[in-house]
Amino acid sequence: MRRGVRRPAAAVRLAVVLAMHRTAWLASLMATAIGAYVVSSAAEASGQLAAWRGSPFHGTAPVGALFTSSNGKLGPHFCTASVVSSPAGNLLITAAHCLQGRSLTPAGSVVFAPGYHDGTFPYGTWTVRTEYVDAAWSTSQNPNDDVAFLVVGRKGTHIQRDTGAETLKVDEPAQPVQVIGYPNQTNEPISCRAPARTIAQGRQMVFDCNNYTDGTSGGPFLASVSARTGEGSVIGVIGGYQNGGDTPDVSYSPRFFSAILALYQTAISGS
Repeated sequence: MRRGVRRPAAAVRLAVVLAMHRTAWLASLMATAIGAYVVSSAAEASGQLAAWRGSPFHGTAPVGALFTSSNGKLGPHFCTASVVSSPAGNLLITAAHCLQGRSLTPAGSVVFAPGYHDGTFPYGTWTVRTEYVDAAWSTSQNPNDDVAFLVVGRKGTHIQRDTGAETLKVDEPAQPVQVIGYPNQTNEPISCRAPARTIAQGRQMVFDCNNYTDGTSGGPFLASVSARTGEGSVIGVIGGYQNGGDTPDVSYSPRFFSAILALYQTAISGS
């Protein structure tokens, strides 16, 4: 279970939830999705290890690690996030389960380090101030909604100007992707390029590549990555089924549809 964090439910979160009333069809969707997950997992367990391997590299500016922090002192990093293009230039995308049960107060309890590698912070650290998750995740941890948008920095600051940003894309098919993540046990990110494919009636993607251990949750599934800038289109994040995967060689992501676009629009409007 690639949660990245595990904290008591009583911990208070500074989270803003997008209220979406989808109860009738949600139960039906979950029933069919669970069946598809079981079939997929059984097939993977019976047969094939990942043919690709995640390799350490020096990182890329828009993708970074989430760290705990207390009294100005950094704790361990626990999940991965990436800067996503937004009008205010202050928005990240990650998996919703990464901050589940974790408080963002006092300010500075969680920080983002873009481009972090080998103990260096080329773009500094940025305080995570607000989290936006969907009501379907908040109420029932629906794996199809395991996505969160995070606002970072003080009002008027623009992380995107320093790091660049990935572009959010919805309704994209499964396709070859580059996936970046920060394993807990290392101080540098890993990257792997491999095909993603759909499962669960097309609601989730799966990506087969070794070395994606705890801490890689929230790492972006990047399509159409520019050879010049290293930036691409984020079409998923490690999360969803099994909170992103029970083994290091198989990673999952919810696919992005209209609910994720609505959540993004809520985050950029500050609603």
